Amino acid sequence: MAVTESVVAPEGAPGESEGARDGGAGATERARAAHEGILRRQSARESAARTYARALPIVPVRARGLTIEGADGRRYLDCLSGAGTLALGHNHPVVLEAIRKVLDSGAPLHVLDLATPVKDAFTTELFRTLPPRFAERARVQFCGPAGTDAVEAAFKLVRAATGRTGMLAFTGAYHGMTAGALEASGGATDVRVARLPYPQDYRCPFGIGGDRGAELAARWTESLLDDTKSGVPLPAGMIFEPVQGEGGVIPAPDAWTRRMREITAARSIPLIVDEVQTGVGRTGAFWAVEHSGITPDVMVLSKAIGGSLPLAVVVYRDDLDVWQPGAHAGTFRGNQLAMAAGTATLAYVREHGLAERAATVGARMLTQLRGLAAEFPCIGDVRGRGLMIGLELVDPEGPLHLTPDGPRPAAPELAAAVQRECLRRGLIVELGGRRSSVVRLLPPLTISDEQTSAVLDRLADAVSAVARGDHRLGRDGARGADAPR
Repeated sequence: MAVTESVVAPEGAPGESEGARDGGAGATERARAAHEGILRRQSARESAARTYARALPIVPVRARGLTIEGADGRRYLDCLSGAGTLALGHNHPVVLEAIRKVLDSGAPLHVLDLATPVKDAFTTELFRTLPPRFAERARVQFCGPAGTDAVEAAFKLVRAATGRTGMLAFTGAYHGMTAGALEASGGATDVRVARLPYPQDYRCPFGIGGDRGAELAARWTESLLDDTKSGVPLPAGMIFEPVQGEGGVIPAPDAWTRRMREITAARSIPLIVDEVQTGVGRTGAFWAVEHSGITPDVMVLSKAIGGSLPLAVVVYRDDLDVWQPGAHAGTFRGNQLAMAAGTATLAYVREHGLAERAATVGARMLTQLRGLAAEFPCIGDVRGRGLMIGLELVDPEGPLHLTPDGPRPAAPELAAAVQRECLRRGLIVELGGRRSSVVRLLPPLTISDEQTSAVLDRLADAVSAVARGDHRLGRDGARGADAPR
């Protein structure tokens, strides 16, 4: 049985602080003043590009497992988990111990790409977790600290190996924020990457969904590659996410994934699988490609592999390793603390069966959330895999799309309201999807049964409040600050 962290936020009014319950009104007011001051200074000093801070006006000062405590004393259950980075939650003991061990050893913390015992241990553990057929011929390139750099490295790799330049990517994709990664993502504006339909049931691009919709998507891909007048020359590679996260939590069907492998293999197109968010047990398998059983040519890894610290790698089949020395580099690719934390995380997830637990807990959550959707028509769809879950909010009175039982219009304003109501109740969730209409849950793999129930209860209460229209009112019935005037 997996070891889980079982702290649940204290009972009481949503967001009520410890100080208020203890009667320390003065201390509580000072804490709140400090909290507000930090937020004001952030708003005045930081870039307009900041994102999470806008929807989550909290100032974390302590964290453990699923629980975060803010500077104002409020506690929250964190189902954002560093956008999926925290496989073991905040400050897991095995991660802290691994970091302390390196710090206390006197080992250098910055080593560029030199070999070290810490790196050797990380690489050994990483290869132990990879799909066996992939691992037996794999090479690893340590990249800059973010997943987007690993995506860029993967593109450079397949272009160098094939001598071709074009790339295939999918609608709704998200691969990072640097130029090449953005070109392959769903929000690209200056398109130099051929875009393919990503299969999904709820908003199928062909209005069909299911196996038939996925098959049509695969046939479209095949036709584009084989039609000499398609305008798409043979590409250097294809990249896709086994579950689109930012695209709205859309799992790729396993049969479709196998078709993509067949299509690319038959045409000598390297297949790149972006496991930045899906990896390390998140979807109920250690790596999401294991659900379909395919062996990709390249895997892009980041987020959870660093155990909460910045780390990114690209792992690929050895015959693609045509790079010259220095063809891809980065000053901070030798992050020793991240490698130590990553080794501890990978080993803990593997040894404690947390991928299997994610599958079990995720299935339970999906079942209960589908029951919630049956009760509230504003939830158009519930989907996900393992502990990567999304609820799409829709206008329950909007027109149906394409078919008599087709999807209703996305409702980003309702999703934002659910997020705000969740925060009021001490629950942190993320938004995603094409129109930011999907409420996303990415809890740590260590979430306990008790915490799972607390998360579901708070989310259900938030959805109920939004469905009733209570989100437009303050607690005393007065119109709230976020309500239309």
